[in-house]
Amino acid sequence: MEATAKLRNVPTSPRKMRLVANLVRGKRVTQALGLLRFEANSGAERIEKLLLSALANWQAKHEDARIEDADLYVTEIMVDEGRQLKRLRPAPQGRGHRIRKRSNHVTLVVGPPLASQLTKKERNAANRAAMNAAAPVAATTSETPANA
Repeated sequence: MEATAKLRNVPTSPRKMRLVANLVRGKRVTQALGLLRFEANSGAERIEKLLLSALANWQAKHEDARIEDADLYVTEIMVDEGRQLKRLRPAPQGRGHRIRKRSNHVTLVVGPPLASQLTKKERNAANRAAMNAAAPVAATTSETPANA
């Protein structure tokens, strides 16, 4: 029930991209898209496009379902280091200082909410639904005598 999208070799440092990734981690997809739309950081555009790609992947897996009814969350987002391009910048007295141009890889997973991502109200509703589903089974076992 999950869908994944990956973005590789993004020419931004992983530290800057993690700032944006932390904004949307664990959020509803609609809320995450709203946050990314108005975020000033340059990585927000790339993560927004990646999130839309993950939604398209989810839609391809579940052709009969609607995204609006699915209640999807950003269940996982990881920003890993990519390769570094090492360059030299001219420095005084004929020296050269090393410049490391960093890149990153982003992996984003959308799916149903994990139990830790639900609000207290949503958790209580889920627990009530589970109790109601288990109640008929408990009623049939309580009718038998205990010492039989």
